Amino acid sequence: QVQLVESGGGLVQAGGSLRLSCTASGRTFSRYAMHWFRQAPGKEREFVGAISGSGGSTYYAESVKGRFTISRDNAKNTVYLQMNSLKTEDTAVYYCAASSKGILVVTRGYDYWGQGTQVTVSS
Repeated sequence: QVQLVESGGGLVQAGGSLRLSCTASGRTFSRYAMHWFRQAPGKEREFVGAISGSGGSTYYAESVKGRFTISRDNAKNTVYLQMNSLKTEDTAVYYCAASSKGILVVTRGYDYWGQGTQVTVSS
């Protein structure tokens, strides 16, 4: 069993930056491609980005490409989401998810999900 715990959310002004972390329990973290999703009030959960188990491959949604960067430290069982040039439309609860099947883009089929962390971007 793997538990995922997100942290780093908060309130930031538009144009600012935040770094989210997702730390996993267990010893097999590098087996999992790690993903970030977000869900704004009244909207469906959407894919933000993902990173392969080794960290060698990343994939981003068009809406965040060039602004967000995903990285991971397998020695610390942690994946990061660096968010720069934040916009009000980035306001959402951000979730991390682990997949043993490699990078996925869909919102289903993940082995584990975190509980989410709120990011609020003010104008």
